[in-house]
Amino acid sequence: MRKFNFSKKMRLLPVFLAVMSLSVSTYASSHREAPLISNDPQADNTDLYAFRSPDDPNTITIIANYIPFGSPEGGPNYFTFGTNIRYEIHIKNEATSALDDITYRFTFSQTNQDTTTFFNIRLGKQNLKTTYNCEKSVDGGVTWTTIVSGGIVPPPNIGPRSIENATVGLGAPNYMSLMTGAIATASSGEKVFCGPVDDPFFVDLAGAFDLANMRPSGLSGNAPKDGLARFNCHTIAIKVPINMLQATGLSVSSATNILDSRFVIGVWASASRPQIRTLASGSSTYSGSWIQVSRIGMPLTNEVIIPVGMKDKWNASNPANDVQYAKYFSNPELALYMDNSAFGTAVPGLNALRIQTASLGSFDFRNGHKGLWALKGSSAVAGTALDDAAFGTVLLPDSMSPRAVDILPIFYTGVPNLAPYQLATGKPAGNPLAAGKPFINNFLPTLGDMLRLNMAVPVTSRTDPNFSSEGILAAAVMGLTVSAYNNTSIESIPNMDGFPNGRRLEDDVTTIELQAVSGVALAAIGLWYDDYTVGVSASPVTTALGNVLGFNAGITHNDTTFQSTFPYVQQPWRGYDHTLQARF
Repeated sequence: MRKFNFSKKMRLLPVFLAVMSLSVSTYASSHREAPLISNDPQADNTDLYAFRSPDDPNTITIIANYIPFGSPEGGPNYFTFGTNIRYEIHIKNEATSALDDITYRFTFSQTNQDTTTFFNIRLGKQNLKTTYNCEKSVDGGVTWTTIVSGGIVPPPNIGPRSIENATVGLGAPNYMSLMTGAIATASSGEKVFCGPVDDPFFVDLAGAFDLANMRPSGLSGNAPKDGLARFNCHTIAIKVPINMLQATGLSVSSATNILDSRFVIGVWASASRPQIRTLASGSSTYSGSWIQVSRIGMPLTNEVIIPVGMKDKWNASNPANDVQYAKYFSNPELALYMDNSAFGTAVPGLNALRIQTASLGSFDFRNGHKGLWALKGSSAVAGTALDDAAFGTVLLPDSMSPRAVDILPIFYTGVPNLAPYQLATGKPAGNPLAAGKPFINNFLPTLGDMLRLNMAVPVTSRTDPNFSSEGILAAAVMGLTVSAYNNTSIESIPNMDGFPNGRRLEDDVTTIELQAVSGVALAAIGLWYDDYTVGVSASPVTTALGNVLGFNAGITHNDTTFQSTFPYVQQPWRGYDHTLQARF
């Protein structure tokens, strides 16, 4: 992937969002993130993506992944979707009710075609052959319409004799033909794919969980290792026309500008099981009400924001009830390890990341400090998003919630195109509350954890030399430093369609979130780091800002490519050819 240049000499390098957990080890984006769900991999959400389709920009692709750490060699009972699970994708396109505006529900069935063998595939027949039905609701789950019946889930990618051999196996030309042949067109017009794929997430798990013992890429000797390399997961991917997701059925050509608030959606995914499982000799039965056991919206929420004692409860709750968790976003635990007055010195792997303690000489964003509280109710915030008349007390709730002004909206409401949430470009030095350059608007004030996407933002081509896995952060740097964008106009900057404005497969969400916790979003809007002095410093591109943007934790990209067409995720790794670990 081509790298984005910052001031012609700084690369924005990926990093894993590491957490020092006091009582439980967690994994990856949402892999085994809570005690209960770690024992139920078939129902475990791993990642969620939502992006404007790069080859079909009038559509949005939503990818919900499940079943972590799927070994390609894990036969004879290979991982597959569960038969007593409801897998659901939930979509909000307006904030007027707590119910879903659109819901897709997937349920799976299995058939053994040859009960006389222990093989998964033999003589053209397949055991654990999986199919699915997809239902759609547009009234909050009151009524459902089946839009795909008997959809095909490709078999595991076992090996050449099982897949390609026409005498003893399935006789397919190649595995990709099975994957392509499983793409269904729903009766309502969506494209749908369900099946095993390469896990697109990437991170040096071993270094991260050795107390944030990061290993920069290129380090000689003990090189970083992608802990998810060569593992598979199971994906539910849908490609939906934008007008079907927009609240009043508008096509994207009707957008008034590329930040049109009418085109903002919120997406989350879940898995539910029947309440009661009864074990018998050689079998089990399920009964009772359906209970949600897993969910995901924004990546890494349950891993690094929600404490271990609340993780299972969080998995079982609806985003409509997420206000109860707001305090964890206003004072995120991870920030303690970027603060030398707390535990920062105990975590040398995060030394480059330090939070503003005296931004513009006044504002302290360390946990438990005042942040922007001194401005509460003042004339300075009148007409901005921090005005109580705009959004009540959400963003400035009290004098001890400094990150309610940045981390909370990123995760809970989306970011509005209002001051102060505009780039410092065009703002007078030292006045972050002034109007600046618009660069994001995915505001959907449901006060719940969702992946929010403004569907009107143009696609950044994957061949664009400025395409970056840093997403919105890369767009912010360009908007601040590139002369072509030295204005306050709404205009397309490369990577405005990246995380946290939705999430592309290429986006290194761990880097972006870690840098956000260390205050980089505050810096982007003019709340610079402590080593910048108004009227004295030549540039806000200070050593502290450079340290944050230059942080490198080792693994900078996925272990394989992505497809250029739907479902975009790559075919699953083959068991017969499997090697466990890739090094970079």
